Amino acid sequence: MTADTSGTPGAASTADAVLRTADAVPRAVGVYGGGRMGGGIAHAFTLVGAAVTVIENDATSARAARVRIEASLARAAAKGVRVTGTFEVVTDAAALADCSLVVEAVPELVEVKHEVLRAIAAAAPTAVIGSNTSSLSIDRLASALPDPSRLVGLHFFNPVPVSGLVEVVVGPRTAPGLVEDARAWVAGLGKTAITVKDSPGFASSRLGVATALEAMRMLEDGVADAADIDTAMTLGYRHPVGPLRTTDIVGLDVRLHIAEHLERELGPRFAPPRLLRDKVAAGELGRKTGQGFYTW
Repeated sequence: MTADTSGTPGAASTADAVLRTADAVPRAVGVYGGGRMGGGIAHAFTLVGAAVTVIENDATSARAARVRIEASLARAAAKGVRVTGTFEVVTDAAALADCSLVVEAVPELVEVKHEVLRAIAAAAPTAVIGSNTSSLSIDRLASALPDPSRLVGLHFFNPVPVSGLVEVVVGPRTAPGLVEDARAWVAGLGKTAITVKDSPGFASSRLGVATALEAMRMLEDGVADAADIDTAMTLGYRHPVGPLRTTDIVGLDVRLHIAEHLERELGPRFAPPRLLRDKVAAGELGRKTGQGFYTW
């Protein structure tokens, strides 16, 4: 909602010393990355009264993020939800200086996340840093920080505004007490936290990808069509959405990247099926391109 701004970073401190307040949600929250996930995280914190600062790479991306978040909040307001916070989208990371929590929500590439985490640490030296990674090691990501104890995994789910779950992922160097703080923030958002040790795929991605890959193999083998495979899970196991439709929503490219990572870490049971590779190569990435296992 505003143009670029700047600020002066404050003095450094460890994660143990920050966010020890009675408030359920930090008053000033940063989100680095304003895409679908980052925009959803910004929506969630704005809804419950935080002043949210979203960082984007350039003016074009910032405008798109602003429109995305405004539209999301407008839909919530139209349903009678009271929006009690504010947000701005800027391109200067210095605007994060006063934030007590900053969540990175950039693509699942270690080098990209390392660059962003270093920028956050420099701009907001007193902030706790949350990573929205769905599969990368928190400890590996924390190695980019001068103080690795400041990093905790905060894995939100798509679409963030309506999803009720957040994984709190604890790295071996995550500061003592930070887990309790993170669970309190999640509760303040009206969501449920689960606590997971830093391990490949955590809990949700590991289970979700395993189910989705098997559904793809069944589709390859002609066991049933995509709709019937999904219906087996929605009606038979009460999943709200089937694994193939969920893959379309998440993005086939995202699923492929996570599956390849899990294959490297956990072995061939996570090897991506040829069908998934072929669809990604053809640009059939799911809902965002209009075609995946379904036509959108």
